[in-house]
Amino acid sequence: MERGILLYGPPASGKDTVTSVLAGLDRRYVPFTRLKIGTGRTHGYRMASRRELEQLEARGEVVYRNDRYGNTYVVDRTGLREATSAGQVPVVHLGQVTGVRAVADGFTAQWCRVLLWCRRETTEQRSIGRGDVDTSARLEAWDATERDVADNPGMEWDLLVHTDDLSPQEAAERIHAMVSRAG
Repeated sequence: MERGILLYGPPASGKDTVTSVLAGLDRRYVPFTRLKIGTGRTHGYRMASRRELEQLEARGEVVYRNDRYGNTYVVDRTGLREATSAGQVPVVHLGQVTGVRAVADGFTAQWCRVLLWCRRETTEQRSIGRGDVDTSARLEAWDATERDVADNPGMEWDLLVHTDDLSPQEAAERIHAMVSRAG
């Protein structure tokens, strides 16, 4: 059975960094490249048009869609099928509990659900440090993520990682150990 990792957490909680370290630990870990419809940063996304999104939705290929920062982000079946091919383990970044549930329920795989967490002040410092021009929007998203977690007390996480307290290497090693046990 295909396997994957669902990384959930507020902005700047370490999703990109931990994913990079995971890929260094084991080449089977691959970052899932979501579709993005909109403007701004293109690195790390497969860019698509509104028309392409409409076509995917009409074919039932959209597993999860969310709108944030004036853009639309999509987890699609085709992308997940490609990412799980040949024994690869996609690492899917999500910012909503609804997204974690939608992907886990909407695409058959053995999913490990990981909550990465950091303090709000850490998100602010990391956002400024990496040159984000929309740090205030990232902090609003942090607040929304905190509410999302509070509003979903029944959400089961396979692992909770406080990235304020662990290095990216330590966080990745914990995730890798969990995936190895589950596989």
